[in-house]
Amino acid sequence: VQLQASGGGAAQTGGSLRLSCVASGRALSSGSVAWFRQAPGKDRIFVAALFRRGGNTYYSDSVKGRFTISRDNAKNTVYLQMNNLTPEDTAVYYCAADWSLILSSIWTWSNYDYWGQGTLVTVSS
Repeated sequence: VQLQASGGGAAQTGGSLRLSCVASGRALSSGSVAWFRQAPGKDRIFVAALFRRGGNTYYSDSVKGRFTISRDNAKNTVYLQMNNLTPEDTAVYYCAADWSLILSSIWTWSNYDYWGQGTLVTVSS
C-alpha cells in the first residue's frame, strides 16, 4: 500500500486549501483514514479521520467547523478541505491509513501502519 499526499502550499489567514491523499494497493473505502499534522518542533497531532465502519468522521477541536474530511471511492482518494485557515494551522500534514483499527485507536498516529510523505501548509497573517 502506498499513500501519496498533495495539495499543500501557501495561504493567507482566512483562506482555503484542499489536501488529497491517493492510495494504491488497497481500497481506502474499507479502511480508516486520518490526517495528522506536525508543526516545527512539535509533536504530530490528530486533525481528522474517517473511521472504517460506517464512515463516520472525527475532528480535533481546533479544526472542527473549519476542516472537512471526505472520501471519493472511485478515485481511491481522501480529501481534507481546510477553510478559514489561521497561522496556527501551519504544519506538515500527513495522511495515514489502516484497515484494522478500532475506534478508540484512530486518534493516535503510532497506530497507523501506512503513511503518505507529508505536504507542507503555510498560513501567513
